[in-house]
Amino acid sequence: MDGVELIGWTASGILLATLGREVRVQWRERRTDGVSSWLFLGQMAASLGFTIYSALIGNAVFVLTNAALLLTAIAGQCIYRRNLRLEQRRHAAAGGASRPAGADTARKGR
Repeated sequence: MDGVELIGWTASGILLATLGREVRVQWRERRTDGVSSWLFLGQMAASLGFTIYSALIGNAVFVLTNAALLLTAIAGQCIYRRNLRLEQRRHAAAGGASRPAGADTARKGR
């Protein structure tokens, strides 16, 4: 591995570690505050496109990175949907006294 590839792999590791941490926090906190479903949908579309592009130009660093980003976005979207369902259940169990976080944005296509 040459120095240029090392820079690419290092940057990839930093990016994936950062996003992985955010997904883990979202999973642990079971909340949707400050999270948008559109973020994950956009990330999925972009990551799929970049993965295909990277494969076509033969860049292994970007193929692996973008494929991992696609998996991160899919996990994030699944977790977001799970958290939204949990918030709606908590809201219903509380007798609807207060609106669950994300309720307004969920109806607006967020």
